[in-house]
Amino acid sequence: MNSRIIPVTDLADPRLVDYQAVREKDLSTRREAFIAESEVVLRVLAKRGIYAIRSVFVSRPRLPKISDVIDQLDPKIPVFVGEPELVDEVVGFHIHRGILAVGQRAPVPTPTELLSRLSAEAEAAGRCLRRVLVLESLTNHDNVGGVFRNAAAFGADAVIIDRATCDPLYRKAIRVSVGAALFVPYARTTPEEGLLDALHGAGFESIALSPRPDARALEEMGDSWPVPKKVALVLGTEGAGLSDRMMDAAHHRARIDIESDFDSLNVATTSGVALHCVRDAQHRSLSR
Repeated sequence: MNSRIIPVTDLADPRLVDYQAVREKDLSTRREAFIAESEVVLRVLAKRGIYAIRSVFVSRPRLPKISDVIDQLDPKIPVFVGEPELVDEVVGFHIHRGILAVGQRAPVPTPTELLSRLSAEAEAAGRCLRRVLVLESLTNHDNVGGVFRNAAAFGADAVIIDRATCDPLYRKAIRVSVGAALFVPYARTTPEEGLLDALHGAGFESIALSPRPDARALEEMGDSWPVPKKVALVLGTEGAGLSDRMMDAAHHRARIDIESDFDSLNVATTSGVALHCVRDAQHRSLSR
């Protein structure tokens, strides 16, 4: 057996403290950590994640499925293995996939700090930032996870969130994002810095997504209205949508055309469609 693999049989084993009766709010605030769940997410965390892994906790039947991942981990990272019933009892609920890991959180930058770093990295690589997502008051972890998944799929450079938006590193948000929340850069605003301040200062044109009839059709970008070189797509919470303050602060208002007898799209779906439209318009503009 791999020497880093540690069999566990005791529910009260102090080495499992990060997993015991998982209360994610306590884990994030007191221990500056987060839970990653499932084989897919663990593989992303190990290969592409920007966070250090503290430990892995896996049910014995699942161990062979991640043996290659374990072999690639730093030898100092412990891998605890227990019977499925023990894993469930330690965590406090049934872990269907039987694979957990604890990651070490890092300080969350402000938008100004993040954009400064990303701009320097992009310049060094001979490219520029193109697309950023901005989230106002998204309190559903499924939606936040879906947005991060779309950000990764359509090449968004970052996600900017306000203080009311839920934690992208919440276990469910990470799982729904299929691990994208572990590597897509994000920043959270402070009381001193608004959602759009740093983006506008960095030359981004902000587009508030809204089903309002006075909004431009996003699909017509590049035809009836010019394609911005740098776009910040602004999305609001389900139901209420964006605040009037945010709608007024954005440079543009845009809608995604849907059937006239239906109200709106889910916000995560909206982010995917909008990113596809903007990326396509930017690519067409650059090729002319």
